[in-house]
This record gives sequence, structure tokens and C-alpha cells, in this order.
Amino acid sequence: MISTVVIDSIDGVMKMISDQEYNSAIHRRRSPYFFRGMPDVNFKLTTGLRRNCKELAATLEPSILRNFTKYAIGMDPSLSSSVWKQMMVGQHHGLPTRLLDWTRSPLIALHFANSENDFDKLARRDSVVWRIDENEINRLLPEKYLQALKSDNAFVFSIDALAMLASTLEQYDADMGDSAFVNIEPPSVDQRIINQYSFFSIIPSGIGDIEDFLDKNTSHTTRYVIKKEIRWDVRDLLDQYNVGDRILYPGLDGLSRSLARHYFVKEDQSRDEEKHHG
Repeated sequence: MISTVVIDSIDGVMKMISDQEYNSAIHRRRSPYFFRGMPDVNFKLTTGLRRNCKELAATLEPSILRNFTKYAIGMDPSLSSSVWKQMMVGQHHGLPTRLLDWTRSPLIALHFANSENDFDKLARRDSVVWRIDENEINRLLPEKYLQALKSDNAFVFSIDALAMLASTLEQYDADMGDSAFVNIEPPSVDQRIINQYSFFSIIPSGIGDIEDFLDKNTSHTTRYVIKKEIRWDVRDLLDQYNVGDRILYPGLDGLSRSLARHYFVKEDQSRDEEKHHG
């Protein structure tokens, strides 16, 4: 079942980001959660592949990956060795894939939930942060996948660990059916992946509606709705905590984006200035 929590105050935000579980085995507090932030509460949980290719996603996916590898292999010869690496590198550069992005950090998810290409939209629509429990998702996996995680003392797969179990999309889809999916940690190909604390879910072709799957198969999935009235407050708080484009997108693009928001003049601020100078 999916729970919905409406956040209309900074206190609600602080409660979300401080939620951890005590792990008695190691006597430490560790979060089992992955987070995904989106700027519009009406956006659905869906992959870039499904959004781009609609009902032809399964048919077109092999062609997308084959052509990506053909043209990108000169920049990364290792791409031919793994369909999972093709997928993750491609996703990182905007290729439509079956991967769904997550982050371990609720602050980073809040950044994506409170970022807009048009800054005026921050005050015009509610945003959303999704949260899933990695332990709960792992319990749905086929036994051989669970044993692989246990033998590696891991909670998420690496490319190599997954390739030992399923080296092709066909094998993976057969193993998962419509009952499970793998969470995987991408290789640290650049600083952006590291800074965003990124993870991916590999959605099998048997799961057509991710939200419906989570609603029927999980009990800890939470949908946090960030009300539009506090989005600027959350945005300014994140910038004060140094969680912004300059850090999450290292380079001149992130710096420029960060400065644009820092010096952005809100509509009510502009009207106040006009009154002051009038």
C-alpha cells in the first residue's frame, strides 16, 4: 500500500529527512530508504523508456541500446561487455531506458522536487518525493538473487553481481516477471553520480504500472506531497545547506543554474520594488 503524507511546513520536511531505523545488528541508525523527487505531484512514477516509447517500449529497447553502444563505444570501449552498463551510462546522459532514478539522500530528492526550469512554477504547483524501502523491495526478489545479496553482504547489486545472474534482458525479465525488480548501484563514472548518491531500479517489462505494483506489493512506500506554499522556503533551506545545482551538477552548467536561482526576482518581489520606486 502507498501512504500519502502532505507536508505544509518546514517541521514536516525535517521529520521526513530525519526518519531512520535502528539496526540492532550493528547498533547504528541507518536509513533503508531510497528517495525520488519530482517537481509536479501529478507526474507518474515511470521510466524514460516507457514515457518515450509507450506500448512499444519492449520492442524498441534492444534497438535503442544497440545503437547507443554502436555510436558511444569509441568513448567507452567497455560498453560492449554489459547491457547493464550500456543502460546506466545511457541513462546518465539522457537515453530513455527502463531504469528509474533514486537517491539515498532525502535532501537530494527534495532538491529535485523543488527545482523548476521556470522558477515561477515553484509557487504554482505541489511537488512530490517518493520513498521506498530497499529491504522490502529485496524481499520480493527470486531466491537466487536474495542469496547473491546475502553472500556479498550487500543490499543493492553491482553491475558485475547482476551479470552473474542475468546477462541479458530476456533472462532478467523471465526471472522477475511481474513480481520483483532489482535495485542497482551505478559505477562512479563521474562526480555527478557520486554527488547525487544515485541508485537505479531496473524495471522488468512485466511491470507496466510501477505505482500499482508498489501499492499492491509493499507496505512502506510513502508519497510525500510538498505544498506549493512552502516550496520556496524549502528551496532556500536546501541552498543554505549547500544542496543545489552547483554541487549536484559539477561544472559551469550547475554553477550558472545556481546563480540564476540565487538572483531570481519573484513576482511579488518585483511588485514591491515597483511600489518602492514609485
